[in-house]
Amino acid sequence: MSNNDRPDFERLASSKREFKIFEKDLIGHVPTIAITPVADGRVNAFEDNSEKTWRMAEKVYDLISKNVVLPDGRPVRMVVAPEIVYGARSGAVAQAAFAGANVCANIWVARSWCYSDELMSACQGIGSSEWQQAAWGLNATDRPGAVWLKAFCAAMEEKKRPVFSIYNADIEDEEGPICDYVAERLLRFARCAATVGYIRGKNYLGIGGVSMGIIGSDLRRNAMLGTFGMGSASFDMSGINTRIKHGFYEEDEVRKACGWMKKSFKFDFGKGGRPLPPDELIMQCCRIAVIVKDLMRGNANLASRNVEWAQGYNALVAGTQGQRQWTDGHPNFDTAESLLNSLFDWNGSRPSMTVATENDSKNGVGMAIANCLSGGMSQLFADIRTNWTPESLEKMCNCNVRYICPRGLIDKRNSGAAALEYAIDLYEICGMPKTTPIQKLMAKFRSSPDLRKKAQEAAMKATTYMGAALTYFPGDGLSSHFRSPGGLPMTAYRYNMVGDLISCSVVEGETVGLPKEIADSISERTDPSWPETAWSPRDMTSYEYMSKIGPNHDGNSLGLIGADFITFNSMLRIPVDMHNIPEKDIFRPTIWNRFGGDDFRTCEYLGPVYE
Repeated sequence: MSNNDRPDFERLASSKREFKIFEKDLIGHVPTIAITPVADGRVNAFEDNSEKTWRMAEKVYDLISKNVVLPDGRPVRMVVAPEIVYGARSGAVAQAAFAGANVCANIWVARSWCYSDELMSACQGIGSSEWQQAAWGLNATDRPGAVWLKAFCAAMEEKKRPVFSIYNADIEDEEGPICDYVAERLLRFARCAATVGYIRGKNYLGIGGVSMGIIGSDLRRNAMLGTFGMGSASFDMSGINTRIKHGFYEEDEVRKACGWMKKSFKFDFGKGGRPLPPDELIMQCCRIAVIVKDLMRGNANLASRNVEWAQGYNALVAGTQGQRQWTDGHPNFDTAESLLNSLFDWNGSRPSMTVATENDSKNGVGMAIANCLSGGMSQLFADIRTNWTPESLEKMCNCNVRYICPRGLIDKRNSGAAALEYAIDLYEICGMPKTTPIQKLMAKFRSSPDLRKKAQEAAMKATTYMGAALTYFPGDGLSSHFRSPGGLPMTAYRYNMVGDLISCSVVEGETVGLPKEIADSISERTDPSWPETAWSPRDMTSYEYMSKIGPNHDGNSLGLIGADFITFNSMLRIPVDMHNIPEKDIFRPTIWNRFGGDDFRTCEYLGPVYE
């Protein structure tokens, strides 16, 4: 270290701490995906392949740059090797460049033979065992891209470095755009690898402890760190009372939120006496929402009063215990959760801030991951409340419903904490067919202020905030009530723990639109103040889903992202215990084939990425 590099410790020792401002309120580097073009290093062979190899790299760069974004809409960062890699030293040059760019994933592209084992030098450096690796070998006739790809995958597997192999079944047109199959696999890899990089180093914030003995809200810190690469923090709910008592929040922000809620939503406070009068109830719910937001991301405007308290916890996702110690005497967290999980609040459009009901960290981390995989779509936290077979529905309503839900349905309602986008048909608002990938839907939605405004107005019109059921919440509260439209593609998912093993369930299906009299009957039998989403899985009965899924909660995403979940979980060596994804859509590293495709055996052999 030269003298010019030595920190000014005198200045540092005399400086006062401050609230540091960053471009985004969630601190962490932008996930970076590297592209490494490789070629045969022999004289003439290298020169023959150089230009076309760079063209392959360029196409991959453009494809991912235009189509893969972080949850807040920023494009994933891309870097390219300084030169084509053709041996050990040029591989080291790429490694050095990538290490300085915070790379979290790498895509090799080749149209020709190269020295596959020597190229491993570009992924063996410090920290690079965490990198997600993919390789695209061109299926063409003049050069053996497939020969290199198979040799390279074998080298990676021998070194226990999983690699996603991309190779088109048909001969590719090298002069044209990337073929659909290769493009789909490149984008799936990039989305999932960016998600792995994005959650790395962020935190789960548990506000409170275990809710009503629910095992999901037992925050398993080592599993969170070793499996997902995430930190964790806890904040006792007494601290929320302390912040309210001392007014440690922005009063103007609370009043703005309160005025916006009164103007934007319908309210039904119920009959009889309530613990709090309506205006004070709305105000207190808004205080809680503002405080939870401050705890997750910090608030520079509070730093002059207490710089430590103002920092927050840099939480990608949080959970609120609520029941029972808090809700026995205070308004519940339903308003805070429903608004923060949504894509807008009193300040207008913004990225979703994932908050899990009842501090269910296993559901919360799944929601944060799905938020990334879906291109920023808000997520629906739900109870797996009741299974309704067609026979049960027909017995209740004395009518035939088999044409609506021949496989039955799951009543997914959970207090009043659901993201408000699930009150509307976002596909219809954006003018896109239900077959549109959710990432493309979100790209159009995010690019149009008019569409965002239209969606917000529709969600607010469809939502009524209702006085919380005092049987469950004697301290009062406001629950968001709506009924999700039918026919929406929706993916359900859940992370489970068996001892120290984490597994994942993921099932695709669609929402069910019931006739009003049937939906009303179900609602009255359960709780009419809660949001209602009826859902039916694909290729299995609702009872099969109900009997095989693990805990009492699941997360849900608009759109079909099950294949992405399977790819993502393979990256972090998390076995998938239950799914209904077609075999043709499953994309895992080639090393899975060495274990006969057995997800559990492969993940156990490889072990967690971060341990």
